[in-house]
Amino acid sequence: MVTNIPPHGGKLINRWASMEERERLIQSTENDPVITLNAKEITDLELIADGAVSPLTGFMCQKDYEGVVQSMHLANGLPWSVPITLSIGRKSAASLEKAGRAVLTDANGSRLAILKIEDIYSYDKSVEARNVYRTNDEAHPGVADLYRQEELLVGGDVTILNLPGHGEFEEYYLKPAQTRDVFRERGWSTIVGFQTRNPIHRAHEYLQKCALEITDGLLVHPLVGETKSDDIPASVRMRCYEVLLRNYYPLDRTLLAVNPASMRYAGPREAIFHAIIRKNYGCTHFIVGRDHAGVGKYYGTYDAQKIFDEFSQEELGIVPLKFEHSFWCKKCEGMASAKTCPHDAEWHVALSGTKVREMLRNGETPPMEFTRPEVARILIEAMQGKE
Repeated sequence: MVTNIPPHGGKLINRWASMEERERLIQSTENDPVITLNAKEITDLELIADGAVSPLTGFMCQKDYEGVVQSMHLANGLPWSVPITLSIGRKSAASLEKAGRAVLTDANGSRLAILKIEDIYSYDKSVEARNVYRTNDEAHPGVADLYRQEELLVGGDVTILNLPGHGEFEEYYLKPAQTRDVFRERGWSTIVGFQTRNPIHRAHEYLQKCALEITDGLLVHPLVGETKSDDIPASVRMRCYEVLLRNYYPLDRTLLAVNPASMRYAGPREAIFHAIIRKNYGCTHFIVGRDHAGVGKYYGTYDAQKIFDEFSQEELGIVPLKFEHSFWCKKCEGMASAKTCPHDAEWHVALSGTKVREMLRNGETPPMEFTRPEVARILIEAMQGKE
């Protein structure tokens, strides 16, 4: 019998208000204070809404926050690596505390959720930066984002009223309950998840297909929330994923869906976070490659793999599949890694990201050993003329 892996903490969270509750909350909170969320906070709210970050039922209160920052565990002892928080200014604190709840809106004033205020607390940004991002350098995009936050954090459960639409990706926005239903319907007992914020090149394809050899199904789960300005836009990446899967993957053993989260670029800690999210979507295994969720030179090449050794498999409840850097070897005449290829680097087809972007802007197709031509054509069309 096919059964789904239990969600993190044992229960898949759903924070959506019923229709009746929604109408009541809209009327009863008409005069309540408002907190306007930025794009990253809205994606965090969506992760909470549908259970992608189960067992969280809202933004973190102080005990959970401090446990995560200091020891990568929630107050109840469950592993957790990245804070999910909401910041507020000191001027807002008194009115929020008095009201006991707040309306969460987007920049246009649309009501998204009601926050039941349980905790308002101060925090040390430098400690969070050092522990979560392993650096206080404001050149790190995650640290820069952290330092832009307000002085206080507010925690408490949220009740969702409405969330923004997903535009062109709507068909791929599957909630954790929905991906779990698909896995069950397809008879998959073991599912490997793949996180990406980039187009899938031959090296990624090789890792996915190696993992597919030992599992029933593959969830290709690109992140489409906020990323760095120089990352490939999600709309372009999605076209790349579609053409690649259509031409080179067994569609009956593959599912493409999107992860609404924003990138934090927290390297090792974010690798754990990404694994827990995929566990909540129903994955039993998770691919961790070179420099997962890294940026710049802040993390060692395989630090994101090593951090999994700090937890038992029983604690995390999902199996990390650790892969070394892979490449096409002209001598082997196929994809390989340092574990399987005995030949010197001169035989390996390896291109830097800078070189690939330069080729694409110039209308040049990278070698087929590096990327599939169909993917290259989409990227050339998107990047030509861009600086």
